[in-house]
Amino acid sequence: MTKTAYLGDLLREWRSIRGRSQLDVSLEADISQRHLSFIESGRSAPGRDKLVNIAEALDVPLRERNVLLLAAGYAPLYPEGAWDAPQMKIITKAVARMLKVQEPYPAVLMDRHWNVLAANDALPRFFGRFVDMAARAGPRNLLHLMFDPFGMRPFIRDWERTSASLIDRVRREAVGRVIDPKTRELLDALLAYSGMQDGRGFRGASADLPMIPLGFEKDGVTLNYFSMVSTIGTPTTVAAQELRVECMFPADEETERCHATFMDGP
Repeated sequence: MTKTAYLGDLLREWRSIRGRSQLDVSLEADISQRHLSFIESGRSAPGRDKLVNIAEALDVPLRERNVLLLAAGYAPLYPEGAWDAPQMKIITKAVARMLKVQEPYPAVLMDRHWNVLAANDALPRFFGRFVDMAARAGPRNLLHLMFDPFGMRPFIRDWERTSASLIDRVRREAVGRVIDPKTRELLDALLAYSGMQDGRGFRGASADLPMIPLGFEKDGVTLNYFSMVSTIGTPTTVAAQELRVECMFPADEETERCHATFMDGP
C-alpha cells in the first residue's frame, strides 16, 4: 500500500468515527470536496498545512495527528515527550498547586489511561483507610484499584450502578472521544472482573443530586463523593493534551462533616 493510500484510509476512518461527510469536512478545512475525495482515494497528496486543517476539522487528537503526518511523509508536529519533561514545567507546577490546595480531599493526576502520575497526600491516606496501598504492585491505575475485588470494590456502595457509570466515563472521557487500543485493553481488563456490566446505555441518576455520587462504606460509615476533572485548555503537545486532574469533593453535608474524622481514624 502506498503512503497516499494509507493516509486516505486513515482519513476515511476518522471521518467515519466523527460521522462527517466529505462536504462538511472540506468546508471546515477550507479545501474543495473534490480535493478531499482525491486525498482519501490516494490520488492526491495533501500539503502539510492542508492535512493539519483536515485533522483539526475532524478533531483528531494530537497523538493521532502525528500518525497522519507520518503517513503523508511529514515529520510529526506535536512533541510526544514525558508528562514531566522540562518543557512541561509550567504545567506540572500548576498541577502541583491544584493537588495541594485540594487537601484535605483526594486529588490525582492521571494519563489518558487512568494511570496515576502524581497525587496529593490525601489520596493514599484515603484509600489506605480501606486497603493496604503499599502491598499493591505498581504502576498504579485508579480504575484497577476501584474494580479489583481485593481493592476498593468491596467498600463501594451500589456496585452495579457505580461500575456501569465508571465504564461509561472511560468511553466518554477518552481523548478525542476515541477508544484507542490501550483504552480498549483497559476496558477489557475491567470487564473481565467478575460480575461486571459493560455500562452501555447507562442513564442512572440520583433523585436529589445533580451527579452520580461515588459511595464508600466501612465500619458503618458511609461517605459520598463526586469528581471534577480538569484538562489543559489549549494543548500543543501530546502529553499536555492527555493529562487530567481529578479532584474528589463531598457529595453531601454528612460526608463533609465526617471526612476529617474518617481520615484521622485508626
